[in-house]
Amino acid sequence: MSAPHIRPRRLRQSPAWRRLARETLVHPAQLVLPVFVAEGGDEPRPIASMPGVVQHSLDSLRAELVRAAEAGIGGVMLFGVPVEKDARGSGATDPDGILNVATRAAVAEVGDALVVQTDLCLDEFTDHGHCGVLDSEGRVDNDASLVRYREMALAQADAGSQLLGLSGMMDGQVAAVRDELDAAGRHDVPILAYAAKYASAFYGPFREAVQSSLQGDRRSYQLDPGNRREGLREVQLDVEEGADVVMVKPAMSFLDVLADAADASPVPVWAYQVSGEYAMITAAAQNGWIDGDRAVDESLQSIVRAGADAVLSYFALDAAERWAGERR
Repeated sequence: MSAPHIRPRRLRQSPAWRRLARETLVHPAQLVLPVFVAEGGDEPRPIASMPGVVQHSLDSLRAELVRAAEAGIGGVMLFGVPVEKDARGSGATDPDGILNVATRAAVAEVGDALVVQTDLCLDEFTDHGHCGVLDSEGRVDNDASLVRYREMALAQADAGSQLLGLSGMMDGQVAAVRDELDAAGRHDVPILAYAAKYASAFYGPFREAVQSSLQGDRRSYQLDPGNRREGLREVQLDVEEGADVVMVKPAMSFLDVLADAADASPVPVWAYQVSGEYAMITAAAQNGWIDGDRAVDESLQSIVRAGADAVLSYFALDAAERWAGERR
């Protein structure tokens, strides 16, 4: 039993004390907002499984970016939703493809105020929905996919992307993209490696958001959720290949992996609070089962407390604006 004079509760007795004694603070600049941009639309389109999140048109994208810059968040991660798809994901490397067009628009609008980031993966652009190209037997071909990633890297860099988010989980993807960028003289373009990306049940709403064509699953290239050591190994491999930032995804189910990565990584470690995490909190709050604002803050604090230097979250903009209002 503690000695009578030891009273930790002394530092919890008022809101002011709790703020002063708080060990983990989340700042808007640590947050990155994932944004979906759809081809061929004039108005934003609601995403049913993610209430409050939309597929943006180019016009509504610009307005959202200005709002994000004014809120002081750290950046945005852009995902393109094309009208046409094919086996190679041709739209991903087309200069006039939706993601590259949206990137140019974003950089022109807020490129000095936000880090404009792009998802470097084929899944939104392929008619089979996988993150790479397929071989003659319908399996994901790792090395053929790396060729496409190299091409995507140059297309996104040319469009002005300020950070390439390699999310496909192909072996050697960081080394391949770094080599391609450097050979083209693009030494200035940093790489975010989705290093420990798990085959999670919490990606479902995202697949609605990007209108995924996936049949089956991605368990042959994403990590098994039961594997902790493998997550750290993937992080270390991506650092060795030249990643400037590494990421753990999803966040809340893999806080142990995140803590491992934060302890070991010499580069910044980020985490992605994914669509299913957003949907759970939002649905529970809308039903009155939990206090939504408190749940959002607690979830973000838990991710940063576990070691994340920054968090991709669909709550990023609303949380930053709410915090600003609370400070006034």
